[in-house]
Amino acid sequence: MINKILARGGRACAYLAVRYLRALLLLLALPNGLLLGWLITPFTAALVKLANSERRRAAKYLGLPEDAPLPPATPRQPGDVVTLFRDRSFKRSLWLMLTPLAMVPELLVAVIGLVGAPAAVAGMLLWRLDPGNFSLMGVGVDSWAEALTNGPAQLLVSLAVLGWGAPALARGHARAVRHLLAPSGAEVEMHRLTQRVEELTKSRAGAVDSHGAELRRIERDLHDGTQAQLVSLAMRIGIAKQTMAEDPEKAAKLLDDARDGAEQAMTELRGVLRTMYPPILADRGLVGAVSALAARCPLPVQLRIGELGEVPAAVEAAAYFVVAESLTNVTKHSAAGHVDVQLERRGQELYLSVMDDGIGGARISEQSDLLGRGSGLHGMLHRVQAIDGHMELQSPIGGPTTVEVILPCG
Repeated sequence: MINKILARGGRACAYLAVRYLRALLLLLALPNGLLLGWLITPFTAALVKLANSERRRAAKYLGLPEDAPLPPATPRQPGDVVTLFRDRSFKRSLWLMLTPLAMVPELLVAVIGLVGAPAAVAGMLLWRLDPGNFSLMGVGVDSWAEALTNGPAQLLVSLAVLGWGAPALARGHARAVRHLLAPSGAEVEMHRLTQRVEELTKSRAGAVDSHGAELRRIERDLHDGTQAQLVSLAMRIGIAKQTMAEDPEKAAKLLDDARDGAEQAMTELRGVLRTMYPPILADRGLVGAVSALAARCPLPVQLRIGELGEVPAAVEAAAYFVVAESLTNVTKHSAAGHVDVQLERRGQELYLSVMDDGIGGARISEQSDLLGRGSGLHGMLHRVQAIDGHMELQSPIGGPTTVEVILPCG
């Protein structure tokens, strides 16, 4: 019983004591905040962050999950009072100004709960050292009768405050904080939609950049490879046509070379087309294509593929290229001995993960480092975001490295 009282009361008193300290700091900052808050824009953002911090701690104390936070303060120019008072998050955060009113009684309860019982024991045992100056229940102790009467009474009151009073007050404070500082449903939805628009804007920009880079790569491949082969082919056929009457053997040799050049051009053209949409996806589907990638990988690959159902072509292509790029990265950079690939359908989403037991340290960057790492993962991220997917990389130093991708199929 005593252990329960101490555990429950100690936690409540610690919560109230910390609230007192934060309220004291807020009280000290209040005059400057009221005078200069309209002019100093960081004050607004700091107040909203403090409100969210109080709500998180209140939810943690009550053992409840965290609710949606207040949206960040609206950006504004110094002195822009109109935007300041239109900011709903800032106006909601002003409820924090009430906490200095509650800090004195809350601290008093916390002190009684924590100090009352030890002070009662000390007063009963030591009052003879200085009669009249040891106080029990607010009364100076001059005799054993007072010590043995007021001491146990103070002990019981202190334990009652510690076990029931302080926790009740702490719960009331936490509930009031969560209620007064909670954003409305409309505010939460508006913030969610704003974040969604920002995410889509970034992913669209990334998709446009990735699409432009892909077009430039295809143009370069066609210009430097296939086009050069076709120009050479046309020249050989033209020379063969001119020399056919005078030197049939030379013309035949040129035509043979032209045929070889045509086959090479077709091979290069197929390679370019394969990077746009691999034919194996159309022939064998996503499962067969991923299985072929695993079979060609020089490292042991464990495949775990669930029932996928109908998967859109764009999602199939993105998943295929993620697996292909991941296996290439593992082979080149990870020094791994084993790779695990998981692919399954989760409702309206396709879940894909590639994990290796290598050295880790992978990161996403636009430019390759000295070892040639990073840019491939950046391309994967753009490919995934282009179809509104989500990609997460975990690669601590020493490994393992895990690439998780969620692609929408709805």
